[in-house]
Amino acid sequence: MVQKLKKMSKILLLGSGELGKEFVIAAQRIGQTVIAVDSYENAPAMQVAHGFEVINMLDGEALDKIVAKHKPDFIVPEIEAIRTERFYDYEKKGITVVPSAKAANFTMNRKAIRDLASKELGLKTANYRYATSSEELQNAVKEVGIPCVVKPLMSSSGKGQSTIKTPDDIERAWNYAVEGSRGDVVEVIVEAFVKFNSEITLLTVTQNNNPTLFCAPIGHRQERGDYQESWQPARISDKDLFEAQDMAEKVTEALGGAGLFGVEFFLADDGVYFSELSPRPHDTGMVTLAGTQNFNEFELHLRAILSLPIFEITLEKFGASAVVLASENSTNPSYEGLEKIAGLAKTDFRIFGKPTTRPYRRMAVALASDTLETPIEEIVERAKEAAKLITVNY
Repeated sequence: MVQKLKKMSKILLLGSGELGKEFVIAAQRIGQTVIAVDSYENAPAMQVAHGFEVINMLDGEALDKIVAKHKPDFIVPEIEAIRTERFYDYEKKGITVVPSAKAANFTMNRKAIRDLASKELGLKTANYRYATSSEELQNAVKEVGIPCVVKPLMSSSGKGQSTIKTPDDIERAWNYAVEGSRGDVVEVIVEAFVKFNSEITLLTVTQNNNPTLFCAPIGHRQERGDYQESWQPARISDKDLFEAQDMAEKVTEALGGAGLFGVEFFLADDGVYFSELSPRPHDTGMVTLAGTQNFNEFELHLRAILSLPIFEITLEKFGASAVVLASENSTNPSYEGLEKIAGLAKTDFRIFGKPTTRPYRRMAVALASDTLETPIEEIVERAKEAAKLITVNY
């Protein structure tokens, strides 16, 4: 039986970066109302939303006030630094938290999601420990071994993440992790280094009344813990893909709710390792803006949230994305080279509209696509070369 969307919904979007902006655009196209929230004015999603609020989302009382003010049907988190424990109360009041209050709380904290995956569900992960001080980090490193990776329990876009290669790196890694941590949790996860061959993101779509669906796997390359290029599809054996899909379905089912999850895996000689999970569109999934699928990741997230049935997800083209980063601090950035990139065949771009810059901040993305017969490496190189044509002025 085909479901009908009974009314236009009001969505409170918590976090208003470039991913939120594309989500708002998708919502606008099917008549939904979005109020965009962030800690600063003129954030990208605010520029296209019906309204906006500027608050510290770690302030529970401030969060309660805007929920009471706007009375949303849905609360859609886009970032980690939110007082997510409030979500359980909002659910009790009849507001749908996306994908669920449990999912938001578990995935906003690396400790909760890692323990769920490893200890409760038995998924293969890197050996890991936790530390709440520099001294505890010293002991944790001894237990997992060197090299190892240190990450804040709450952060995004690789902030605070570093690799320990010698004992001399431990103090620096602790300080960097604390500096890059979001929220008020001063704790890190220490992971043994997995000798992986590649990394993938498996965009996983859970539906309220229909089966879980998977997008074609997305490959990506990272620097400083943040993605630089992504491509779809990633090369993966049928065996590894089946294993990744099985893991993704288990962990998303345990978290509950409907929406798109970005589930990250390492592909190693001895199989697939679960890495991380985001309960929302994923930065590497911006490659879907190149038209690689019948629905991009933002449209999929929205349709799943609204219980609009998604019959299938099909791969239409091969594609790649490459980021454009800032190199300086600025409060009034501008861009050059748009006419150059616009003149390229089978290429597109998005300027995010962030009002300020800082070193390594993601400001735009270049997109390239081609037929299903084109070598994916060629498309990645085209995206990288296209990104070089955009210059950020400060």
